[in-house]
Amino acid sequence: MIKSFIKYLYDLLTTGPLKKAFQALIATFPSFEPFVRQTQVRLFDWYLVKPRVVQLRAQATPKLLFVDVSFLVLEDLKTGIQRVTRSILLQLLSHAPTGYEIQAVYGDRHVGYKAALMTQDAQGRLTLSRSTELRAIEVSPGDIFLGLDFACVTTLKEQNYLSKIRAAGVKVYFVVYDLLPVQFPGYFPSSSKDFHARWLRTLVKFDGAICISKAVADDYQDWLRTNSISVSDTFKTTYFHLGADLNNSSPSKGLPAEAEQTLRTFSQRPTFLMVGTLEPRKGYRQILEAFTLLWQEHQDINLLIVGKVGWNISDVADMIHRHPELDKKLFWLKGITDEYLEKIYAASTCLIAASEGEGFGLPIIESAQHGIPVILRDIPVFREVAGDGAFYFGGQVPLALQGTPQFALQHPALTEVQNVADSIKTWLALYQTGQHPLSSGIGYNTWQQSVEQLKESFVVQ
Repeated sequence: MIKSFIKYLYDLLTTGPLKKAFQALIATFPSFEPFVRQTQVRLFDWYLVKPRVVQLRAQATPKLLFVDVSFLVLEDLKTGIQRVTRSILLQLLSHAPTGYEIQAVYGDRHVGYKAALMTQDAQGRLTLSRSTELRAIEVSPGDIFLGLDFACVTTLKEQNYLSKIRAAGVKVYFVVYDLLPVQFPGYFPSSSKDFHARWLRTLVKFDGAICISKAVADDYQDWLRTNSISVSDTFKTTYFHLGADLNNSSPSKGLPAEAEQTLRTFSQRPTFLMVGTLEPRKGYRQILEAFTLLWQEHQDINLLIVGKVGWNISDVADMIHRHPELDKKLFWLKGITDEYLEKIYAASTCLIAASEGEGFGLPIIESAQHGIPVILRDIPVFREVAGDGAFYFGGQVPLALQGTPQFALQHPALTEVQNVADSIKTWLALYQTGQHPLSSGIGYNTWQQSVEQLKESFVVQ
């Protein structure tokens, strides 16, 4: 009875209208965030162990590849990981491993994992939704479970069930997108580091972690060693590279009425593009400050930001809204379709990716597809993805500032900002003489090629 009530409270706090109310409360009063998160953590720990009965399938063939797309079903935020999840699922549906059928699944608090309802329209756009049936998935030896979506809370809640299906002969693998919450804890909600670390520890109980870059795979193995986490001989850490063909990722369609005029504005002067959710680790503040210096020097250039507001970033959002160059040389598009993004890439002069840490860097590849040059912070994953096809600046923010955005806001690293501004001026000089690095040298996968790499990690040849 008590446990049922705890489950009810947890579900109430983490789903539906009350979840949105708490998100709004935290956004308005950030000081409440630790209390809300810790309450969720305590309730989660009560909720963690749930009895599950493994349902066995009568027919062992064909084998099934269960693809966990929990967040895509429950709350599609249309951010980077959701784009990846949808693109890979689409390719798996049309290029399933030999002898397997694909079943998209999601976490359900009543039964564990359920089959998602899938529909595709004439244009190939994929829609995923919940099933009303209270039936768990049915497994058989030789099946595979692939944790494709980043659903660490669901995985932690259902780890005992996943261990049971593994004991029944199902191989269990997870895609690892990054280790950012444990690498930069100050840039995430206070509970994120704990949840992420628990998730990373849990993965070694299963068959493998499939990382989206060699840099992430190296970071994960280093983290396991540093934290003295024992790993069985059968556990594999592998990696693959993401694809980038938007046309094969069920792209969203539609253009705003002012799109044509806006695109013309971008073509009037060099336009530097940044793509991605606004978060402290992505370097938006530093780039905005650098461009402010450049505008003060009468540099005739645009800065275009495409991305939704994330967390711990209200100060930067305020800077943008109050900036004297807003809608003149500074532009911010918060939620646009893939069709519009394609046109923005084509209208832009250069992409800037200033993240202190990333799992991959998909906009780099999308820019290369459009022949747009790229300016990147010099971090290992960007070197892995772009090689010599990019212009690099600086490096990671000094260690003393990592994870402490409040300190960085109060004591801005002016020298770093000036160095970034100087790097952009250097790139402009190279660009004007045609001596800048060309993104045509950046190799990339289609989504089909990406999925072929992914399958090598979990399909026994």
